[in-house]
Amino acid sequence: MALSLTPESGLNFEKVWAAIQATNEQMKETDRQMKETAQQMKETDRQMKETDKRIGKLTNRFGEMVEYMIVPNLVKKFNELGFVFEKTHRDTVIASKEHNIFTEVDAFLENGDTVMIVEIKNKPAVDDVDDHVDRMGKLRTYADLHNDKRAYLGAMAGVVFNESEKTYALKNGFYVIEPSGETFSITKPEGKYHVREW
Repeated sequence: MALSLTPESGLNFEKVWAAIQATNEQMKETDRQMKETAQQMKETDRQMKETDKRIGKLTNRFGEMVEYMIVPNLVKKFNELGFVFEKTHRDTVIASKEHNIFTEVDAFLENGDTVMIVEIKNKPAVDDVDDHVDRMGKLRTYADLHNDKRAYLGAMAGVVFNESEKTYALKNGFYVIEPSGETFSITKPEGKYHVREW
């Protein structure tokens, strides 16, 4: 049925046409605003990715600084606990494609009887402790494949160690290394916790 725009119909053609044009203009403006908002969101997303990348680099650099501060003094600190480590290695990569063993070690201290594997984190989390347990298992397997019968021990080092994560690390048999004054201290799993050998 055709719309009748005659004076008798009560509809004013100019008013209807003006309303249609106004609606059309509003739709164009809404579309423009939506495109502008989408562009702003795209820019915000780009800036957030850039910020994440910078934070990631900063965290890595901070982690490297922590390693440089801790590793040189580890031998001396472990000597105080009765260990005599003859060699220290940083950032050791263990890769055996044949046996599907791939892992990295922040600090590797060794002598003829014992190997101490130290994982260093800015703020260790429970997942980091679990990862270190997994790493220790891989290293034990790798050692056995190479007839290395030494005792493998583990330690977790952190700049900020929450009490629950510290307890969890000790419960898993790890030595805990944390800041103490201008240096750091090493806590041995004792009492209800015991040093674990792999």
